[in-house]
Amino acid sequence: MAARKSKQAVRNGGFPAWGWVLIGLIVGAILMAMATRGGWLPMGRKHDGPQPNPNATVPRDSEPGVADQTGVKKKAKYDFYSVLPEKEVIIPDAEISRQAKAEAQPGTPAPADSGGYLLQVGSFPNAADAESMKAKLALQGFVADVKPVTIDGQTWNRVRLGPYASAAKLEAAKQRLASAGIKAIALKEH
Repeated sequence: MAARKSKQAVRNGGFPAWGWVLIGLIVGAILMAMATRGGWLPMGRKHDGPQPNPNATVPRDSEPGVADQTGVKKKAKYDFYSVLPEKEVIIPDAEISRQAKAEAQPGTPAPADSGGYLLQVGSFPNAADAESMKAKLALQGFVADVKPVTIDGQTWNRVRLGPYASAAKLEAAKQRLASAGIKAIALKEH
């Protein structure tokens, strides 16, 4: 047996195999550390993306930044209480039909936002034209109101029917008007 060990030791140069493994691990660790510090591997590289420019300046005519606006109060471009009454909610025909069908269902509660509905038949800058439309509607059996409204400094005379309590009544009135050749716009009363 002694002769056998001596042949292996001579063949390997007299150094055990686990020693070579240990030397390989140490050399590998040293090379890895050098490669990481030297930027040879992707792990040690800096980001290749854009870098901040320390010499950059903001143009003089630019808008103020978010931090600059904290103490600045901007004046409102409109007065809420004067703009709101001028705005109207126009209800599409499909929505009127859907609401009328929903109201016709037995046991279906009325929608929470249900209010009155109006039909606007026309809006005229001339009061005489509005009165003429009101008379035409009276001949068809409708009671219309003419309401003057000022928008952007101009007075408009709106010819309206209603209010109608339900979408079904609104839809029926709109169909009667359509059969008489009169177009109308459904509005939500505010």
